[in-house]
Order: sequence, then C-alpha cells, then structure tokens
Amino acid sequence: RAVTVAAVLFMLASAGVSQAQAQAQAQAQSAYRGYVLGPDDTVQVIVYGQSEFNVTTRVKADGSIVMPLIGIVPAGGETNITLAKLITDKLVAGGYLKDPLVNIEVGAYVSRSVNIAGNVAAPGIVPLDRPYHALEALLKAGWVRADGANFVYLRRQGQPERKLEVEQLVRGGADSDPLLQPGDTMFVPPAETFFIYGQINSPGMKAILPGMTVRQAIGLAGGVTASGNANKVGLIRGGASKETDADPAQKIQNGDVIIIKERLF
Repeated sequence: RAVTVAAVLFMLASAGVSQAQAQAQAQAQSAYRGYVLGPDDTVQVIVYGQSEFNVTTRVKADGSIVMPLIGIVPAGGETNITLAKLITDKLVAGGYLKDPLVNIEVGAYVSRSVNIAGNVAAPGIVPLDRPYHALEALLKAGWVRADGANFVYLRRQGQPERKLEVEQLVRGGADSDPLLQPGDTMFVPPAETFFIYGQINSPGMKAILPGMTVRQAIGLAGGVTASGNANKVGLIRGGASKETDADPAQKIQNGDVIIIKERLF
C-alpha cells in the first residue's frame, strides 16, 4: 500500500523528528524510485519458468547487458523495475514468450557509492543501494572511533568542503545531515588533542571532548596526585614559549599543554 508524504511526515513527527527534517525525509522517500543501474553493477535476470533466459551478468562500460536470444539490452539508467519491463517487452516483441514474468535482482552495487575514510571503525566504500544521509553512512561504517574527531568533512566534486558536527548529525535536520550523492567522500580526522603532565595521575596526550574545560581535562586524566594542586595549573597555548595561569572553567583548545603544579606544604 502506498504511503503518502503526509503520512510519512506524521510518523516522523510522532518519533520526535523536527518538521523541517520530516519534510526533507518524506520528500526524499517520495522521490526515490529505486537504485539506478550503471557500469560494473551486477544484475541477476530471472524469467520464471523459462530458465534458458536466466542470466547473472555485469553492466558493461556502455551501460548494456547481453541476454540470451534477445541480445544487447540497455540497462544503464534503468532501475530493476524498469529493466524488467524493458526485457519483458523485448521477449514479447521478439516472439519468444507471450506473457513472461521477469524479475531483476541487483547483486552488486558498484556504480553509485560514497567513500568513508579516516577514524571510523570500518572505513571503505558504502554502496548507495538506497538514499543515505551522512549519519546513516557513518553508522554503516561502524561509527566514529574513540580517537576520532567530533566533526566530519564532506567532500563533493565541484563544491566547497563542508564541516559537519557529529552532534548535529545525531540531532538531525536537513542542513546538518545532508543526503549523500554518488562520489561523495566523508572523512573523519583524528580527534583534536591536548597534553597534560606534571602532578597528574594519567599524564599524556588526550582527546578533547565537546566543550571540555580545564577542570574536566584534569578529571579525564585521573585527577591530581597527592602532591598536586588542581587550582594551580599552567597553560601553554598556540605554541607560546611562556605559560599562563589557567582558569579551571577555561575551555580546552587543540594543542593546549596543561601543567599541574605541586602543592606547597
């Protein structure tokens, strides 16, 4: 049974999705008519009850496939439904079958895909076997690793590189979670980091969490040692040669160096 755009909007809104996001998703669902075949995709053609016409084949560089008896069939630009109709018409027009039942299954999605690279659990090529938003593609790639940044770069041919915040992807929205296009690349860089040493239980390089303060950074590093003073903290920022006194509520920036001083007895 067909689902109207209004029904999709209602279902998404009921799930707590914003009106703008619901509208965008509903329109995408309404407009989608199936995977469009292209070079190097693999299809399985099944003519029920007529096994001599069954074939599994790859779409050639010119977009064609070759079928028994009927010969070359233009498959590029077709969906599995429209290709099945095209083959049906050719079988009837050629006098081979009177009323064939043809089914097309896509075996390998190759021509339409996006690349997921960087600090994700399973980087690689994600086939666009259906419409994918950026969030869905990241989930398909196993999500951002613990050492990955809290933002993603989206690279699309002919357009400026976009920076997508992971938190905004999760929260949704048509602008913050764009629909991907074939050839897109999503890159998750390493997390922004800071360095902490001195009288701290777990010194070293740490990943910066969203909105992290100096006080939170000290907690992340296991807290100060027995001889340390959490209120006596030095900060070196931006490659400066001298340190300054750090405010515990101060936000951490990429490359910051935090020094925990000793307690004076």
